[in-house]
Amino acid sequence: MKNHISKLILLLSLLLLNLSAPAWAGEPDWNTYSAMLKAHISSGEKDGIKLHLVDYPALAADQRWPGLLKQLSAFDLHALKSRDEKLAFWINVYNILAIKTVLDHWPLRSIRDVGGLFSPVWGQPAGVVAGKMRSLHEIEHEILRPMGEPRIHFAIVCASVSCPDLRAEAFTAPRLNRQLDDQVTTFLSRPQKGMALQDGSARLSKIFDWFEDDFAPRGGVLGFIHHYRPDIRINTRLASYLDYNWALNSKSGT
Repeated sequence: MKNHISKLILLLSLLLLNLSAPAWAGEPDWNTYSAMLKAHISSGEKDGIKLHLVDYPALAADQRWPGLLKQLSAFDLHALKSRDEKLAFWINVYNILAIKTVLDHWPLRSIRDVGGLFSPVWGQPAGVVAGKMRSLHEIEHEILRPMGEPRIHFAIVCASVSCPDLRAEAFTAPRLNRQLDDQVTTFLSRPQKGMALQDGSARLSKIFDWFEDDFAPRGGVLGFIHHYRPDIRINTRLASYLDYNWALNSKSGT
């Protein structure tokens, strides 16, 4: 009798555990990717701009890198159930494939050197995800932007100095909202590439110009910024946009 009761308690415990399991249980295990980012990203400065610098040669030599690409190539997208799971997954994928693009054509001065006038790098095959060859354009414009989350523009990193900083950890569903808010706050605090204030006017990153429509549901560009910087008023004058530095966000001199 005692054995039956013990088994019943065990079954009930497992049932409750499953019911309380987080909705992001279908995410890939990003621990290896996070460890690689932590190992190969450092704070620094390039062309007078503070940013996270990437040690691309060290990443290329990291024995974990091929396994990460293999994991993405075989991943089953049906495992992603929630919106946050999908957002975190595709943000990570974009950043990984941007890194892969740089490594596939190393050495580089700029990721834009990979492409040309009639075949820009963004539309070129970047890597296999879930059994299908993907481009950076597809991930950004056909998958991420239609999900209606303007904060992605401060999380996806096209391997350039004026891009938002490449975060030294993977994005994950349970932490996504806090991570995205932190990315926005950090970017806006960078006067050389995010937002510069002078005499009551603002100069903004060209990201706000290129993707202006994406910020409309959040009160427009200045409404969006005001949420993170209450000192910036909705009627703040926009003087101009900051120059965009496309030099590689590389730790080396390349």
